[in-house]
Amino acid sequence: MIFLGLILVLLAVGAGVLVFTEESSRYILFGYTFELNQVEMFLAGAVTAAVLLAGLWMLSSGARRTAKQRRSLRDQRAEASSRMARLEEEKRELERRLEREHAAKQAPVKGVPAQREHTAQHTAEHTGRHSVPEDDRLVARGSEDSRR
Repeated sequence: MIFLGLILVLLAVGAGVLVFTEESSRYILFGYTFELNQVEMFLAGAVTAAVLLAGLWMLSSGARRTAKQRRSLRDQRAEASSRMARLEEEKRELERRLEREHAAKQAPVKGVPAQREHTAQHTAEHTGRHSVPEDDRLVARGSEDSRR
């Protein structure tokens, strides 16, 4: 639309230059000779002005539409960036939480926690033997392999 508006403006300006540079009312255009009287000259000027206004309108509406599209694209990019930042922050928070949980499981065991201790005692009382959960078992190097 901007391109078409620019073409119309250039045509109107070219017609104006043609009229102002000729001394007579006889115009030669593309091999044709035009000789206009006063009414025809007025109508040609009105048509030229209308073409100029239409071209300017097309230029301005095309520029507004382009600016609106750019603004929309900029807003969409900002929203996507904000969404990405929130997701990354959530990911970092989940990673921190996972590390804390992992560190709590890997911490040196000085005593069995109360819930596990109660379960182990309950199992030992009923079965007559003491069982240790797999994740609480301390294994020396190679001793686990020798049991199998």
